[in-house]
Amino acid sequence: MSALRDALQELPESVFADLLEADDAYLIVLDLPGVTADTADLRVERGRLVIEARREKAVPPEFRYVSEDRPLFLDAELPLPPDATGAGASAEVDRGVFTVRLPKRDAAPEQTIPITSAGDDA
Repeated sequence: MSALRDALQELPESVFADLLEADDAYLIVLDLPGVTADTADLRVERGRLVIEARREKAVPPEFRYVSEDRPLFLDAELPLPPDATGAGASAEVDRGVFTVRLPKRDAAPEQTIPITSAGDDA
């Protein structure tokens, strides 16, 4: 999970993120101001959360840029913990705050392994 934590710290300065963990899932909360459900694509590929987003910027016609520091596009790939899965993942957005829930793979239940002796016929 440290790779994901490190990747979250390397996101552009305009993006803030939190990582939370429960027994059955991870929760990634991303602040993407100006991004909506229609202008974002989130998917899990090869053990990574792929984020592609764009934001709209409306410039009043009587104004021009002196400084433009808010990027229109965000493309990021975050490595996921080995037990995270995209199966059953979900995401919500509320005013540019994306909450992505990634379930953990079910651990194999404990099971007793029967042992027989080589000479047992029963």
